[in-house]
Amino acid sequence: MTGVGGTTAVRLIRASEDIPVDTPRLPAREAARDELSDPMYHEHDPNLLERGLDRFWDWVGDLFAGAAEAAPGGPLGLVALVLAFVGLAAALWWRLGTPQRAARPPETLFGSTTRGADDHRTAASAHAEAKRWTEAVQERMRALVRSLEDRAVLDPRPGRTADEAAAEAGRLLPAHADRLHAAARVFDDVTYGGRTADESAYTALCTLDLDLGAARPLSAVGRAQGATG
Repeated sequence: MTGVGGTTAVRLIRASEDIPVDTPRLPAREAARDELSDPMYHEHDPNLLERGLDRFWDWVGDLFAGAAEAAPGGPLGLVALVLAFVGLAAALWWRLGTPQRAARPPETLFGSTTRGADDHRTAASAHAEAKRWTEAVQERMRALVRSLEDRAVLDPRPGRTADEAAAEAGRLLPAHADRLHAAARVFDDVTYGGRTADESAYTALCTLDLDLGAARPLSAVGRAQGATG
């Protein structure tokens, strides 16, 4: 039998088991934060760059998922749209060629060279034989302008650009003004715009050079009459 003392002890034990352990909330939170701040818990965490990349790829995935839902036909429709865009970009690349660098400001036509027209023509022919059409066009344009200077159609001026030479010569040789301006544009495109010349551009310059050699410029009287007429 259990005596009165034993019964009292059992009651006290049961009562103590029923009393909850109540730890204050704020100290418990601080204790947990201190524990989790230990570096051992973060050895395998991604670094800042990895977290940024993860967010970026999540964004890309969400973007494509949204596009797939919005595209007609679902994912297959999105694939068709992507293929169509790639095909359009390829067609534009083939049609327009490699994107050109921004054109630099026009520089002088002759630079520091002082060669005569025949020397420039010889150099142009050598480049043409080697199918270096860009260099051939440049040298033939220089030969054309130098020839006009030798004939006193243009006053020799070291700092003249191709556009300036075409404009001045066009006023004296109006029948060839359009071709002169076109030749200057070709020279600027291949020299400063990063474009590549071809055989047809070189042949056109050679023909213009020969035609200008046989042309007679307007006299000073004729220019004055044309300006007042």
